[in-house]
Amino acid sequence: MSDGPAQVLEALRTAAGNACSGAALSAQLGVSRSQIWKHIEALRKCGYGIDGAAGDGYRLRSIPDRLYPAEIRAGLETRWLGREIHYYESIDSTNRAALELGRAGAVHGTTVIAEGQRAGRGRLGRSFYSPPHLNLYSSTLLRPALTTAEAPTLILAAAVGVADSVAECVGDEEAVEIKWPNDVLLGGLKTSGILMEMSAEATRIEFAVLGIGVNLNVDRETFPREFRDSATSLRSHCGREIDRIRFTRRLYRILEDVIDAHAEGGFSELRPRFEARFRMTGKRVSVIEAADSQRTGVVLGVGANGALRIEQDDGRVAEVIAGDVSLAKDAGAPPGRGDGLFSRREGSAP
Repeated sequence: MSDGPAQVLEALRTAAGNACSGAALSAQLGVSRSQIWKHIEALRKCGYGIDGAAGDGYRLRSIPDRLYPAEIRAGLETRWLGREIHYYESIDSTNRAALELGRAGAVHGTTVIAEGQRAGRGRLGRSFYSPPHLNLYSSTLLRPALTTAEAPTLILAAAVGVADSVAECVGDEEAVEIKWPNDVLLGGLKTSGILMEMSAEATRIEFAVLGIGVNLNVDRETFPREFRDSATSLRSHCGREIDRIRFTRRLYRILEDVIDAHAEGGFSELRPRFEARFRMTGKRVSVIEAADSQRTGVVLGVGANGALRIEQDDGRVAEVIAGDVSLAKDAGAPPGRGDGLFSRREGSAP
């Protein structure tokens, strides 16, 4: 949306349902009444319901179910996250676009949002189901002061933010849990996946991209068959339509808080909140760290460095930094698996 229509939209929003005459809008914005009409028509093409009649003026009647930057920013309670948003109706991958922005020097908190993805990505090259106009597909560029060794805990912090946002939205704290390291479950079914990719120089992170997909209004019955028994959406869980704009604002507010807390105090600052939603302790899991390397054992918890600690069958304790994790009884079933922590890209270019 260009500046002209955005300014008209802000004026109509400020009027809070009262009529704004073309003459008043023309004087306020310093453009002709003909230009005001063109801006109104542009807004209508974007899906805004705007009433207008001769002698009455224009009224904002409804807003579309679209994640337009102007709508998100209208009620956004953040200081830096999502203050610059790049919006796409359709894109191959929001992470890919955010990585390019990072390479070009975009600022901390720059965010990419798409209504749909043609090639959404999960960990280990898996595809991410991304139907349009139903869910949230968002990638945020971060420039944290972290070493590559500290990076794994950043995705755990993000999982806390996503889980808290989901719980607040559905009003069901007990139903929300985190599956190490990057899945958020709702009623035991996956509702969100997180993918972090980064560019590093030596042992320091140059920038990181935090990609988050949340199933909001997609009907569970429409999932591809391989996901249907292991995934859900907020709407399918609570039986009501989710306001996508409101959820996005909530997520960005909470996510900013947890990222700031992580920057100030590290993972230890967020660890109690993570552990409150981490329910894998005591469960038997299978971990694939490489094509020819697999561990099986009982989960002891998560270490201060973000590693999954498991007691192996031989009695030794192992710390897994990155790997493909599944509950032992479900080993080999891809939909429910948690993936490795992050994807690292060496050098200045992602």
